[in-house]
Amino acid sequence: MTLLPLLSASPIIQLHVVSAVLALILGPFVIYGRRKLRVHKIMGYVWVLAMGAAALSSFGIHSFPVIGPFSPIHLLALFALWSLFEGMRHIFQGRVTLHRVVMRSLYWRGLCVAGLFNFLPERTTNRMVFPDTPEAGYAVIAAGIAALVLAGARARLEGRAAGV
Repeated sequence: MTLLPLLSASPIIQLHVVSAVLALILGPFVIYGRRKLRVHKIMGYVWVLAMGAAALSSFGIHSFPVIGPFSPIHLLALFALWSLFEGMRHIFQGRVTLHRVVMRSLYWRGLCVAGLFNFLPERTTNRMVFPDTPEAGYAVIAAGIAALVLAGARARLEGRAAGV
């Protein structure tokens, strides 16, 4: 593993990586931590800002253009921005359960799925983690998608067993 690809990347990519990693690390503490504590609110705002910075900075990254300078991953950035808006709107209007559902969905579907795509060959993350064998990124993507699918199936089964 080497940090050279990140250190030699453009400032927009560096901002994107730093904000995404911050959101990835803070996410579990915010979405599964104790609520009604001041620290939850503070960390939540930091997480929202980090997610917003990651989503907005992605529009300055054009490594896999499909439609003009944009790629399918930019749809995830739009999803993230909309989810942030919806999640905050719900909490400001007192709809705590909807806020929780939206933010957890954003973390798992938005941040984690988008993060997996960074293991595609030629992406900065792939070059950092697999400098000599970029094809190994496909295995990470497959394993990550399998884990997310299994976690989703498990959650659905547990919800059915609980009568939800």
